[in-house]
Amino acid sequence: MAIIRFQAVHNANSRKPVYIEAPSKKTSDYFGIHVFDKVKMQRYLSQEAYEGVAECIEKGHTIDRKLADKVASGMKSWALEMGATHFSHWFHPLTDGTAEKHDAFIEYTEFGGVVEKFSGQHLAQQEPDASSFPSGGIRNTFEARGYTAWDPSSPAYIVANTLSIPTVFVSYTGEALDHKTPLLKALAVIDKASVDVCEYFDKNVTKVYATLGVEQEYFLVDEALYFARPDLVMTDRTLVGHASEKDQQLDDHYFSSIPERVSGFMKEFEIEAYKLGIPLRTRHNEVAPNQYEAAPVFEECNLAVDHNILLMDIMKRIARRHHFIVLFHEKPYKGINGSGKHNNWSLMTNTGVNLLSPGKKPKTNMQFLSFLVCTLKAVYTHQDLLRASIVSAGNALRLGGNEAPPMIMSVFVGNKISGMLDELEVRVTTKKMTPDEKTELKLDVGKIPEILLDNTDRNRTSPFAFTGNRFEFRAVGASVNCAAPMTVLNTAVAHQLVQFKKDIDELINKGVKKDEAIFQVIRKYIIESKNVRFEGNSYSEEWQKEAAKRGLTNVTSVIESLDAYLSTKSKRLFKSQKVMNEKELEGRTDVRYDNFTKKIQIESRVIGDIALSQIIPIAIDYQTQLMNNIKGLKETFGQSEFQNLSVARKELVLTISEHISTIKAKVNEMTEARKNANVIINAREKANQYSLTVLPFIEDIRYHIDKLEQIVDNEIWPLPKYRELLFSR
Repeated sequence: MAIIRFQAVHNANSRKPVYIEAPSKKTSDYFGIHVFDKVKMQRYLSQEAYEGVAECIEKGHTIDRKLADKVASGMKSWALEMGATHFSHWFHPLTDGTAEKHDAFIEYTEFGGVVEKFSGQHLAQQEPDASSFPSGGIRNTFEARGYTAWDPSSPAYIVANTLSIPTVFVSYTGEALDHKTPLLKALAVIDKASVDVCEYFDKNVTKVYATLGVEQEYFLVDEALYFARPDLVMTDRTLVGHASEKDQQLDDHYFSSIPERVSGFMKEFEIEAYKLGIPLRTRHNEVAPNQYEAAPVFEECNLAVDHNILLMDIMKRIARRHHFIVLFHEKPYKGINGSGKHNNWSLMTNTGVNLLSPGKKPKTNMQFLSFLVCTLKAVYTHQDLLRASIVSAGNALRLGGNEAPPMIMSVFVGNKISGMLDELEVRVTTKKMTPDEKTELKLDVGKIPEILLDNTDRNRTSPFAFTGNRFEFRAVGASVNCAAPMTVLNTAVAHQLVQFKKDIDELINKGVKKDEAIFQVIRKYIIESKNVRFEGNSYSEEWQKEAAKRGLTNVTSVIESLDAYLSTKSKRLFKSQKVMNEKELEGRTDVRYDNFTKKIQIESRVIGDIALSQIIPIAIDYQTQLMNNIKGLKETFGQSEFQNLSVARKELVLTISEHISTIKAKVNEMTEARKNANVIINAREKANQYSLTVLPFIEDIRYHIDKLEQIVDNEIWPLPKYRELLFSR
């Protein structure tokens, strides 16, 4: 195999790049070499076993023990040839991270030796000792019986000599304890609902896949500077730090040339991603200094989610080789752009048709309109639930500023499409249409591709924007597992598609022709969802007022936003689609409340420690220097000249004293507020108390520390400053 050298790794004692070897000149030669994909299955499985597992993946059938044994045998042979020594079930607990327990491919023989063994039982199901993962009360901590079960739709892969098998994670009684299980159920229901609607237009459609492309934004920081910042180490964001004189004002970082050291990091993690079948296509500098983006080609939604979480892990691991730390926090630096994880979502048929892309025929465009307006209606109906799916302590710092969409869930479709929808609203009536009216309407619908051709504007301020052949859910935060918002979106749209079919069939049963019935229901949905469409600046105060008039909600509290999961409407939605039951909803919402509490708790403890053990002592030292200087002035110049010379120094001493006193008092008050909140048992009430009484102190204390940063001698200030964190590359 050919070898090409990439500038990539850095010597442990310097920041100069050295070189590593990539497997080949062409990415296609080594893409997916560490994945047990269909090509490997055909090689290592019998034809019967391959066809059996392919059918189970395609149709979502359960794989029986006999077939699982055959797959396990082939998978083990491949893994051992690749140098794997262990296997692990890889799953997504409710921590927004991943989990894995590694077991060796060995069992004792009767003669005291060992043999490599991996059976269908090992592949299909495991019982990890996973009692400490959050469950929101679905099971007791002392009950360790949580089960992982193989997800054959996401292929196994090898990382660091371990065969990793993507799995779901469920309780002994069957409730989901992870992000993947509800997502798989949501993808199954949108598949069925979409196929049922497609039958009006193309009976060859037998399966519909939700697709997803994830644009991952992130920051890089030099590891030496990172470890000198306790707040970054403990919370992934800077809790203190005055703005740098220069940051992103000149827009000179955005899409500029990638720094050499950063480029080396990017090239290496891309190589590792390609080996694992992650189809990365785009890399570029983002708006803020030391902020970047990686984006893949779209994939089936479940696989895209797995790949995104896996990519984040790869990036963290590779970054350390380059003396970087990757920050996925939504707002690591105050005052400059934070990071999102833009979710580009669409629906693709087994016949190769993108259902959110118009075609060349009126019928295809009627299909496009059907799915477009059903999505609009779903977002309008479940706006609160969509917001709940993306809120967090970190994302709340990003959303609503002039950098990210607001908490108001609106949809941008572009002026041309919006105008076309308005015209359909006027032209389609509930009365019987004449043949000429139908023909004219279909001809106009046939012009949709021409309309879209000129509709190239993009609205970066919209949380949910139509971009020509997909919707971009821009409000998702950079650090999260995007399974949660994708579960909500796919469930909501599936529910709307089911209702769409019911409404059409009801009209057909009353004697209305099929095409006319479709147009009438489309018109009905256009009218009912009209208020969610907005083409202007979502950052503006005018929009907030306008949104309120339209009945769109603007809930800025994380805790109040999360409450939407437990509304009667949300429970009815998930139950009707059999995606989550009430117990699962309550459990994972409690986990989200508890996660918010713990993050604020940690942040408050960290800033309190920084304030008392680092900032105040340094400020006092500098204050002492100033007072000694004042004494020296008095001794040198005498009383008359001393008065004029010491004014500025006296003011600094008083200012420092005021800040020190305020910081100390507020840290004490914050500690008491935390103690009062900690005695609360109810997860929701505790989180709300932290939000109302503890969180505000973090910003208050920061204000005074940042003021001291501007006063205290730079040489003795204990923490790396923004200008160093942002511009060290």
